[in-house]
Amino acid sequence: MFSRRKKLMSMELTREQVRSNNLVENIEGEGFLPDFCDGRNVFLMVGGAEFLAIILTLSQGFTEGDFWTRLALVSLFVQWVTIGSVALLCHYRDRLNALSTRQTTGFSYAIILGVTLVFSVVAIWLIQYLYLTPHPGLAQNVIMRNIVICAIVTALMLRYFYVQHQWKSNTEAEARARIQALQARIRPHFLFNSMNTIANLTRANPEQAEKAVLDLADLFRVSLADKNYLTLEEELNVTKQYLSIEKHRLGDRITLEWRIDEDVNINTKIPALILQPLVENALYHGIEPLTEGGTVTISLHNLAEAIEVSVTNPLSTVTNQERHKGNRMAQDNIRQRLLLAYGEQGRLRIQARDDEYTVSFKIPK
Repeated sequence: MFSRRKKLMSMELTREQVRSNNLVENIEGEGFLPDFCDGRNVFLMVGGAEFLAIILTLSQGFTEGDFWTRLALVSLFVQWVTIGSVALLCHYRDRLNALSTRQTTGFSYAIILGVTLVFSVVAIWLIQYLYLTPHPGLAQNVIMRNIVICAIVTALMLRYFYVQHQWKSNTEAEARARIQALQARIRPHFLFNSMNTIANLTRANPEQAEKAVLDLADLFRVSLADKNYLTLEEELNVTKQYLSIEKHRLGDRITLEWRIDEDVNINTKIPALILQPLVENALYHGIEPLTEGGTVTISLHNLAEAIEVSVTNPLSTVTNQERHKGNRMAQDNIRQRLLLAYGEQGRLRIQARDDEYTVSFKIPK
């Protein structure tokens, strides 16, 4: 009895720890600037800078045959500024993301304008001393022109990054809210069946009753925790705990068959409670209607670009003709969660044969 209470108390503590950890993860790493250390973002910045160089060259006007020379010089200067700014923003990325939005904007603005000023001075020095063509007032005009253009372009760029970050954050928050709402709709009949099973075991076999209570507590700890994703290993453990409870109720009517490839990466992240409801459906709609019971097969196959997960259960004639609404609701629930997590790659596939019903989905690598 003491161990049971201790376990239930630890369940609440663990749930609070998970919640606090998730809050910490959400706070850390915030910032609207993209990862300028990522090669793809660097390539986009360089491409955008070259597009800006073309616009600036066209806006200056040119004579026939002079366009490419002007474009080469403008491109050289713009790319210097771009690569120098990206390098500094990459170097100070962690520090900038730890600041508030206004501070991040101010420091980023100062970094880019500072780089522009430095390269403007270098460009003037090259023009006046290497080409020996001094131009009075050239330094002031060039610097002012470059700073003004840089200030306008940087303001637009930072605004774009901020708006994009806000849109992405809102989209992710909406997706998390939808996932949590879908997780909260997991059918409650399992809880009622489990409590009835535990009640029957309390007198007949107190040790098994205690084990069933602990398994049920672990299952609902995962269900109530603020974790949107679990590793494949954790999801399998939750499913096995659920099956352990149902084994007490169904007895010899249920036979389990696990087909898991040895090279499946069990540390792969998947949406929380995505497999257990499918197994629950297999028992509720495949095993319970059959007096003799049947076999539930849970398969995980390692494919080239994904991990295929499937659950197969027997299908009686009655079940095939009278599909339960609860089955469709649970499948719609899982289908939406897979769509939010993986897009079209995570489609839920259903195959119904004369005596067999299979539900499967793929986890992209």
